[in-house]
Amino acid sequence: MAEDTRQDKRASFSALTEHSTNGMARTSGKTGASKKLVIKNFKDRPKLAENYTEDTWLKLRDAVGAIQNSTSIKYNLEELYQAVENLCSYKVSPTLYKQLRQVCEDHVRAQIHQFREYPFYLSTTSSRMNRCWQDHCRQTIMIRSIFLFLDRTYVLQNSLLPSIWDTGLELFRTHIVSDSAVQKRTVEGILEQIELERNGETVDRSLLRSLLGMLSDLQVYKDSFEERFLTETNRLYAAEGQRLMQERDVPEYLHHVARRLEEENDRIVSYLDQSTQKPLICCVEKQLLGEHMNAVLQKGLSNLLDENRVTELALLYQLFSKVKAGLPTLLQFWRDYIKSFGGEIVCTPEKDKDMVQDLLDFKDKMDNVVQSCFARNEAFINAMKEAFETFINKRPNKPAELIAKYVDSKLRAGNKEATEEELERILDKIMIIFRFIHGKDVFEAFYKKDLAKRLLVGKSASVDAEKSMLSKLKHECGAAFTSKLEGMFKDMELSKDIMIQFKQYMQNQSEPSNIELTVNILTMEHMALTWKCSSCSTLGSTGKKELQVSLFQTLVLLMFNEGEEFSMEETRAATGIEEGELRRTLQSLACGKARVLNKNPRGKDVEDGDRFNFNNDFKHKLFRIKINQIQMKETVEEQVSTTERVFQDRQYQIDAAVVRIMKMRKTLSHNLLVSELYNQLKFPVKPGDLKKRIESLIDRDYMERDKEIPNQYHYVA
Repeated sequence: MAEDTRQDKRASFSALTEHSTNGMARTSGKTGASKKLVIKNFKDRPKLAENYTEDTWLKLRDAVGAIQNSTSIKYNLEELYQAVENLCSYKVSPTLYKQLRQVCEDHVRAQIHQFREYPFYLSTTSSRMNRCWQDHCRQTIMIRSIFLFLDRTYVLQNSLLPSIWDTGLELFRTHIVSDSAVQKRTVEGILEQIELERNGETVDRSLLRSLLGMLSDLQVYKDSFEERFLTETNRLYAAEGQRLMQERDVPEYLHHVARRLEEENDRIVSYLDQSTQKPLICCVEKQLLGEHMNAVLQKGLSNLLDENRVTELALLYQLFSKVKAGLPTLLQFWRDYIKSFGGEIVCTPEKDKDMVQDLLDFKDKMDNVVQSCFARNEAFINAMKEAFETFINKRPNKPAELIAKYVDSKLRAGNKEATEEELERILDKIMIIFRFIHGKDVFEAFYKKDLAKRLLVGKSASVDAEKSMLSKLKHECGAAFTSKLEGMFKDMELSKDIMIQFKQYMQNQSEPSNIELTVNILTMEHMALTWKCSSCSTLGSTGKKELQVSLFQTLVLLMFNEGEEFSMEETRAATGIEEGELRRTLQSLACGKARVLNKNPRGKDVEDGDRFNFNNDFKHKLFRIKINQIQMKETVEEQVSTTERVFQDRQYQIDAAVVRIMKMRKTLSHNLLVSELYNQLKFPVKPGDLKKRIESLIDRDYMERDKEIPNQYHYVA
């Protein structure tokens, strides 16, 4: 067979080289001289043997038929390739191209019958179509390999002609896939398999990948499949979203949506065309999320935040970030939740005792949600700050007062809850809450009063912590805010220096006193208290014990040198101590750990009619005993007094602001003046209060009304 092929090949080409005069001519010179090989152009084009074109085409057609029928080819592929090259060299290419196209078209047209003869079963139609397509692709590749020279010369030089491969696609598209009945069955079969897979059944993904690849290669994917696929997907998930929103709670629903999105992305990777990804995912997101955003948030956001469901909150943010207007909607619900929850903390008087701690815990919780779940989104951080500032000022003054008292509880001696590092972190958190408060002057008033108490009775836990808090306030509010607070520390340091000098003086006396005396010299401008010498201390002895007591405690104990038993009324008459202070003093002597006095009847509190006598059986393991003074708790009167003082200070600030504005502007309408005041004042104020202060200034001739326009004011120089 191989020998025959070689002989045929030689015979074929002998026709091309019959005339030796048109070939190569060898020239020779003299004997012994070098010889040259001279190549000359053909004078005339070699002629093909008679019937060469027809015979060669028959041979090629038989080979194409064998490929299409999956039978063996009679001829060597190299010989067939060379035959095509020979025909193309003699400008037979147009005829050869048309003949090849016709043979292929006849074969493809005949394939349509297999889809019309069998009963209508979607699954069998899909398999038969895939088999037909795979055979067609394999056949086209083999045919092209034989006619490769034609494809790379004639077809390539004629841009209007499709390549052999493209011709095969065109024929399959025209005669097979474009048939309405065949296309409908094929697409419905694909959609049926996808629906089964979405319902949890296992399908042949390789079959789907092959069929959808076929539609894509034939450039009918979008028109024949994608539009209908997206319509069916839209219908499916619209119904599923409505049903599951009724049946499932929000966390379960969110996980279901995430799983569906993952499944659809997996389908794109496995068998769908990449062009389908965006519209498909958008469809799922719209039907399962976009149509139910408000319902999801109304039904589940509060519960997720209340229960601190970090995983589900992160998933919620991730899913809503994919949907149009998803994050703005989530942001609004997030802001409303903070206002509602925080407003309940602030505006419930029964919870005042725990208000500040609840606010700190709530802020920590919301910070964690933003950091862990909301990707530190700046918009959510700003919305949280805005919401905190809104709800914390719904109840004027009280949050500021309670924050000051909370700081007092943390800085007071005896607070064993935190180390210095933990205390510093607590103070930093308090400052964050403090920033949201409008009425910072209220905080200042109560903080100053409590600081004075801590310093006067030596109840400050740490001077470093006190100064750290002072530094934070100064950084936040400026030096003017903390000037009086800093003055307190200067007073205490001055008192300490004076006492050192006094003790040195007493030691140099000829007869040193055994009485230990401590005196604090205070400046009323700095101290917000009206205490009467309660910071003094003295030492007295009872038998073999030395007691370190305050002035009031000393006065009470000295009475028992004159008698055995006294009532509270008698003690008050003898000492002149104010009733509330006397009760605390007697309580420290008769109800504390070191009970120098006996109280009758027994009890923790001092009541009217109680009688006291000296405890002759008093025992203690220490020689020198310090009897702590019961720290004065804030009375209602003191609280009212502090609030009134803040109100008075505010009046002065309003008056000063009005005069400052009018002096600069000379003439202003009432509305513009009020607007300017709101811009300058750093505390909340009602329009009615501003009107009263303006009237007061008019009465005191700082300004006057316009005689013709009552709503306009003039500055009086």
